[in-house]
Amino acid sequence: MDKPSLMDRLDAGVFNAIYSRNLVYNACWEDPAVDRQALALGPDDSVLVITSAGCNALDYAIAGPRKVYAVDANPRQTALLELKLAGIRALEFDDFFAVFGEGYHPDFRNLYRSRLRPQLSAFATAWWDKHQDWFANPRSSFYFHGLSGIVARSCRAYFGLRPRLRHALTALFQARDISEQRVIYDDRVAPLMWSKPMNWLLSQQFVMSLLGVPYPQRKLVEAQHAGGIAGFIREAVQYVFRQLPVSDNYFWQVYVAGRYRRDCCPEYLKADNFAALKNGRVDAIEPHTTLITDFLRQHEQPITRFVLLDHMDWMSSYYPQALAEEWELILQRAAPSARILLRSAHAQPAYLDSLRVGRDALPLRQVLNFQDELAQSLHRHDRVHTYAGFVIADAPA
Repeated sequence: MDKPSLMDRLDAGVFNAIYSRNLVYNACWEDPAVDRQALALGPDDSVLVITSAGCNALDYAIAGPRKVYAVDANPRQTALLELKLAGIRALEFDDFFAVFGEGYHPDFRNLYRSRLRPQLSAFATAWWDKHQDWFANPRSSFYFHGLSGIVARSCRAYFGLRPRLRHALTALFQARDISEQRVIYDDRVAPLMWSKPMNWLLSQQFVMSLLGVPYPQRKLVEAQHAGGIAGFIREAVQYVFRQLPVSDNYFWQVYVAGRYRRDCCPEYLKADNFAALKNGRVDAIEPHTTLITDFLRQHEQPITRFVLLDHMDWMSSYYPQALAEEWELILQRAAPSARILLRSAHAQPAYLDSLRVGRDALPLRQVLNFQDELAQSLHRHDRVHTYAGFVIADAPA
C-alpha cells in the first residue's frame, strides 16, 4: 500500500476519534444465516466472535454451542450486548421485542432501572444511564442512534423529502416475490435513489467512518471497483433487491423503517428462540472487552470456531506486525480442523498470501485449508452483500 497522504491520515484520525468515543454498530451487518451453514455448530463447539452489536453472538448461541466468546475492543459494543443479555434474562418477550425490535418502549426508563441496570457491568451502567432516551423516545428509535444510526436517520430524512422514493421503498419491502421486487426496484427505486448527491455522500470518508468503514477498506474497494465505493454500494444494493427475497431481509428493513417486523427480524427476536435463550442458551455467551490478541493470549482452551468479521483489512494496512501476532495466537488456540470465517472489502484479501506464520514462516494460504467453493456458494445468498469477500478456512487437523 502507498504511504498515506495527509488527507488520508486526517481521515484515519477522524475514524479513530469517533470510534473510540461512540457506539458504532446498533445492529450486526453480517448475515448469520450464511455463517450457520458454514459453522455447522454442535454442542461441543466453542465460538470466538467479534461482538459488534451482539445480534450474531445471540444467533450462534441459539444453535446450542458450548460457549460463545463475544470479544470487542469497543466497550460500548459490549455494553449493548450486556443490555440484550439482561433483557433476555429479566423481560418477557413482548417487552423485549418492543425494546430491541421496535427500538422504543414507552416504559423503558422504569424497566431499565428496575430490571436491566442491576445486571450490567460498571461501564455498561454508566453508558446506558446516559443513553436511556435512545429507547424511550416515541418519535425516534434506537436504530437511529449510534454512528450507523446517524446515517440511517439522515437517509430517512432524505426519503422524507422525496415522497415518491419513500413510497417506492415501502412497496419494495412489501413485494410478494423476486419478480415483483425487480420491477419495483428497476422502475421506481433505482431512478430516484442513485442521484448525484447520494453518490457524492456515499463517497465521503466521514460517512464511511460513521458506518464503521475505515480508510484502508475504502481504498480496497476503490482499487477493485471502477465506480468507487458509491458504485460498489449501488451494485450491492441492486444485487440484494433484484436477486434475493426481501421478505426476510431484516438488515435493510431496519435501516429504512427504524424497526423490525415480527415476521422480518433477527433470530433472537423470534418468540421461540427468545424462549430458548431465556431457558439457558443465553448463558453460553461470555462478553469480553479486549483485543482479539489479548483475549487469545489469556485463553488457554482450544476454540473450534472463529468469526473474525473484517477487522484484518485495516490491520493488514496499518498494523501488519500486530496482524501476524494475532494469527500466530489464532493458530495456537485453534482446535484441530477449527473453522475460521473472515469477511473483507476485497474479494481475495492479499494478506492471506503475503502474511507468513509459524515456525516455517509459511504464507497463510499454505497453512490453512481454504473452502473457496463453499464460501462462494454461500456468499451468493448473503442478504447484506456489502462485503466483496467471504472466506472460509480450516486450521490444520
